[in-house]
Amino acid sequence: MSSLQVTRGTRDIIAPEIYYWQQLEATARQILSQAAYTEIRTPIFESTELFARGIGEATDIVGKEMYTFTDRGDRSLTLRPEGTAGAARSFVENKLFAQGGVQRLWYMGAMFRYERPQAGRQRQFHQLGVEVLGSADPRADAEAIAIASDFLQAVGLKDLVVDLNSVGSAEDRVSYRQALVDYFTPFIAELDTDSRDRLTRNPLRILDSKDKRTQEISQEAPSILDYLSPESQQHFEKVQALLTDLNIAYRINPRLVRGLDYYTRTAFEIQSNLLGAQSAVCGGGRYDRLIAELGGADTPAVGWAIGLERLVILMQQVAIQKRSQVDFYIVSRGEKAEAKSLSIAQIFRKAGFSAELDLSGAKFDKQFKRASNAKAAVVIGDSEIESGQIQIKWLGTGEQEAIAIADLSDSFEALRQKL
Repeated sequence: MSSLQVTRGTRDIIAPEIYYWQQLEATARQILSQAAYTEIRTPIFESTELFARGIGEATDIVGKEMYTFTDRGDRSLTLRPEGTAGAARSFVENKLFAQGGVQRLWYMGAMFRYERPQAGRQRQFHQLGVEVLGSADPRADAEAIAIASDFLQAVGLKDLVVDLNSVGSAEDRVSYRQALVDYFTPFIAELDTDSRDRLTRNPLRILDSKDKRTQEISQEAPSILDYLSPESQQHFEKVQALLTDLNIAYRINPRLVRGLDYYTRTAFEIQSNLLGAQSAVCGGGRYDRLIAELGGADTPAVGWAIGLERLVILMQQVAIQKRSQVDFYIVSRGEKAEAKSLSIAQIFRKAGFSAELDLSGAKFDKQFKRASNAKAAVVIGDSEIESGQIQIKWLGTGEQEAIAIADLSDSFEALRQKL
């Protein structure tokens, strides 16, 4: 019988990679808690209509990439391809707006898109995202970018670049849309198939094409920055000024439109040159119309999402994280010693130490080899049990000391000082 394998586009996350994930998850909770963001957990699958209305039917995500199925109640459901639509639906359904003020939400979890698997891009992938709902102030945009920058720096990434653009308001894009149609129409035979389809449905998305020839043609396309209203232009300039005040380096990229229809005004990506073609590690922007589109009141909002698979690749490339050391590795040999070893491990754990118990039953020298990741080894043999003592061997210095099992709790403070 052949062995079963993981489904294409999904993968197991195991040691040593899992330690990078644990680090970034802990860092995210710390950074976002300090910035007064509240965690939100939404369902992994939702009504298909939510994503069709929220993301936009003309997008590749809705048109080509969603995992959609009909349940036994003949309802069309979709595994979430991104997190913003679900958070926005929850904001409306749970009347979070009734709490007043600005709602700062964050989420972390699995998303699903039917894409061609490659480094940093899987069909089941994970995102960390934030949503700031209820403020049209440019400071909300700059704060969101600053929080993303803080997080990425906190996990050790450097030399990142913020690509910044404004896609204007819905009204701004009416005239810009026509300018794009006029520009691209003479090149229609040279555009890739998707871009020819987008020409009449959503011409802004042509600027996001990955086709080389279409990218070449797009270089001379009209810029959205020439079609911004005075209000949109003022908003964009304030965001830039705020980023400058925060010493966050950015570059204006008028071709940056993002892949979702709900964006308005500010759009941004944080790039890394370590990821090759898939260089964006964080992307987001303002979406002032989404809440109303989902049945709520007009609510300005801004947010971003970070692809965690790509982030872990970066962390591994710069060798930021190694496996976290445990405090004590407990080795035991002999029937009486092995019987006592678990209770001693539990004593250390309940005192707040991390302790790993060797369960191999191997000889001491083999157990010590597996203790290399610990700060100290707790040695328990039958002779130690008979004398009522354990041996603590400090692996960094080779120093060894005996401690009476009966006095173990009284020794913890001194041990803590040596860790």
